[in-house]
Amino acid sequence: MKKLFTLLFSIVSYGAFGQTTYLYCGKLIDGLSATAQQEVTIVVDGNKIIEVQKGYQTPPSGVAVIDLKKNTVMPGLIDSHVHITSETSKNRYTEGFTLNTEDFAFRSVGYAERTLLAGFTTVRDLGGSIALGLRNAINGGYIKGPRIIAAGKIISTTGGHGDPTNGYNHELMGDPDAKDGVINSPDEARKAVRQHYKEGVDVIKITATGGVLSNAKDGAGAQFTEDEIKAIVSTAKDYGFKVAAHAHGAEGMKRAIRAGVTSIEHGTFMDDEVIRLMKQYGTYYVPTITAGKSTADSAKIPGYYPPLVVPKALETGPKIQATFTKAYKAGVKIAFGTDAGVYAHGKNYKEFEYMVEAGMPPMESIKAATVSAADLLGVSDKVGSIEKGKLADIIAVDGDPLQDIKVMGKVQFVMKEGKVYKSVSL
Repeated sequence: MKKLFTLLFSIVSYGAFGQTTYLYCGKLIDGLSATAQQEVTIVVDGNKIIEVQKGYQTPPSGVAVIDLKKNTVMPGLIDSHVHITSETSKNRYTEGFTLNTEDFAFRSVGYAERTLLAGFTTVRDLGGSIALGLRNAINGGYIKGPRIIAAGKIISTTGGHGDPTNGYNHELMGDPDAKDGVINSPDEARKAVRQHYKEGVDVIKITATGGVLSNAKDGAGAQFTEDEIKAIVSTAKDYGFKVAAHAHGAEGMKRAIRAGVTSIEHGTFMDDEVIRLMKQYGTYYVPTITAGKSTADSAKIPGYYPPLVVPKALETGPKIQATFTKAYKAGVKIAFGTDAGVYAHGKNYKEFEYMVEAGMPPMESIKAATVSAADLLGVSDKVGSIEKGKLADIIAVDGDPLQDIKVMGKVQFVMKEGKVYKSVSL
């Protein structure tokens, strides 16, 4: 038995199950502790973390060492709300008529790599069928990018935020149905969820209220009946899906929360009753402050958005940060999410700055993008913290984000599932 134990220890130590690497961390934010740890060694074997030890441990002969003694190391970051297959531009509302699906797909490859190199090793894409193929290509090792949890097509109502024909002329508008993600009854709602299951999505996203960037007048009114949302949520539960609800207006949020959605996205005009319901039901809030600020800025550029969009962006965008402050102080559960794609991909780190500016301590903002986001996405068993048995999603920044949150924009090292994608030595 002793010889067998010695042999097994030797196999693990020398990486017979995969390449073994020792990471020397000057400071470590593990996603769990209230404070950063000093001088820690993370041992990675293959795609997993197998040890987290105090001090700089001496590795066995021939085992690689990555020196991050001058950096702050933390779990790979999670953005719970992105649109990774598109990016804001003045041509956004006409490109759908001039570009092909493959054009958007090729562009998304660059967006995905940019996001990964910014330290985000997992994202939840909340709208776009191309994201399913992008997810599969990344998982297959064909391209570089974060792990993607994909919603596929948004589920909306006729004329609602997410109806893909909003703003078209009457000849082109047609009458999209459940197969296109547009529903108008509980039965159609159930069919849309089942269609999404058939197409291979990971999560369901609905538009419980109007939205800012849809070419339609209403930006905040409720757009589903509560029975329709209940049909979506109950069917989603049958198929193992969580449901994210885009919502700006209070009434739409209340219907969505009572119907059992997992998260409220944006939440701009959240009132005290919404906050009470979110705490009662344990609903997560994904604020997307960056999107609010970005859309408000873009709306000031003549011709950037269609006329129907401009007043919505100017009214809604600037309010999200104050809503975040109110929700945070009230104790609502918060997960990091930015709506990347509404602004340029790779700048997701700006959300940390806005969250801290709005009153959230730096450590809590980092936890919002690690353990809390992992909990929301249902992947806590795999990612979100630096601990034994988790996937080796590890990043390092230049400086101490607990002293200066802006260093979250200075990612020097990115490892995803044990593979290094960014390093100062590369």
